[in-house]
Amino acid sequence: MSRVPGWLGRLGAGLSEMSERLDERRAEVERERAESEATPPEESAPSHEAFPQEPLPPVPRPDPAHAVPWGVRVAAEAGWRLLVLAGTLWVLIRVISAVQLVVMAFVVSLLLTALLQPTVARLKRAGVPGGAATALTAILGFVVIGLMGWFVTWQVMANIDNLSDQVQGGIDDLRRWLLNSPFHVTDKQINGIAQNLRDAIGNNTDSITSAGLEGVTVVVEALTGILLAFFSTLFLLYDGRRIWEWTLKLVPAAARPGVAGAGPRAWATLTAYVRGTVIVALIDAIFIGLGIYFLDVPMAVPLAVFIFLFSFIPLVGAVASGALAVVVALVTQGVFTAVMTLAVVLAVQQIEGHILQPFILGRAVRVHPLAVVLSVAAGGMVAGIGGAIVAVPLVAVTNTVVGYLHSYSREQTLRHAPRPRGATASNVAPVAAAPASGAADEPGPPAQPPAMDA
Repeated sequence: MSRVPGWLGRLGAGLSEMSERLDERRAEVERERAESEATPPEESAPSHEAFPQEPLPPVPRPDPAHAVPWGVRVAAEAGWRLLVLAGTLWVLIRVISAVQLVVMAFVVSLLLTALLQPTVARLKRAGVPGGAATALTAILGFVVIGLMGWFVTWQVMANIDNLSDQVQGGIDDLRRWLLNSPFHVTDKQINGIAQNLRDAIGNNTDSITSAGLEGVTVVVEALTGILLAFFSTLFLLYDGRRIWEWTLKLVPAAARPGVAGAGPRAWATLTAYVRGTVIVALIDAIFIGLGIYFLDVPMAVPLAVFIFLFSFIPLVGAVASGALAVVVALVTQGVFTAVMTLAVVLAVQQIEGHILQPFILGRAVRVHPLAVVLSVAAGGMVAGIGGAIVAVPLVAVTNTVVGYLHSYSREQTLRHAPRPRGATASNVAPVAAAPASGAADEPGPPAQPPAMDA
């Protein structure tokens, strides 16, 4: 019994001590709260309960240019540059269309100058003064062209009556052949076709009359263009070098050396093209003309002249002139003569395409057939027959100029590059390695040209 009260006393003492500690802690918390409430707002320490936190700064976004994929960026860069080039080309075409007569006359004068300039040079080397050599060459050239036109007109007018009779007889032969052919064509159908043609001509009389009036305007413009081409050819033959030097002054000084080197090469390409085209056209006209002459096709000589002139339009001209000869042979001499004429035309054109053009024109003016077709089509759409004639020489000259400027730019880059030194110089120095025995000799890397000191 004596030990129980001692245990209870110790338990009560521990509870009392714990109560005192709790009271002290409570009093301390109350005191801190009172002090914090008594402190002014500007002097009080910030707390999450009294003041909200300031918003964090926004996370920086990446540059939009870096967010766009690389392929899209390249396409956009190329796209707006292509749009600028297309706009510039469109404006240039509009300007050329506004002064088409002047541009075509000047281009024709360039072609004639490229054809006649070697003759002027030979006369000068023979001791003839420059003015006299230019006048003689120009007069001779234009007299030859005029005689060709006069001869064609004379032949057509002299044989028009005979040709009309032959055409009528050919139409009658064709009618009889259609009636007896396996196509089961009846006389009623042929008469219906003829009546439709007469009705079409009668209903379009006004259009034909207006076309004739427009033809008068075309003739006046053609005469104006011929005069412009004549005087331009005279000045280019006589003073072409000084005209070129004056043109170079319009080029920026940084690009002037490259353009000065590209000019003579472009002129050599144009001269080779015109000379080769004239030779090829002359050979076509002679052999096709002889073929249709021995086949008794009427107006063989005028047809040969037409073949010569149409041969200046690549691909399209040969087809059109050959088709004209075949049609004349069909309506005048019959189907057999037309087939033989077609065989002669195809044979000559095959010889031209595979032998004459590669041998005469050479690699200087070689243009891919696809480029020829596209350039002729584009030139015809922009400027008609004249555009189709000048399209291929323009493409050939452009190809020469672009190739030379590319080579010139690369040469200038290598020439002005810093000269390698030390180990780098020994590494890039050309070393002739002896070929292994029994192995074929293989060319080593080309030696770099020495850089020029500044």
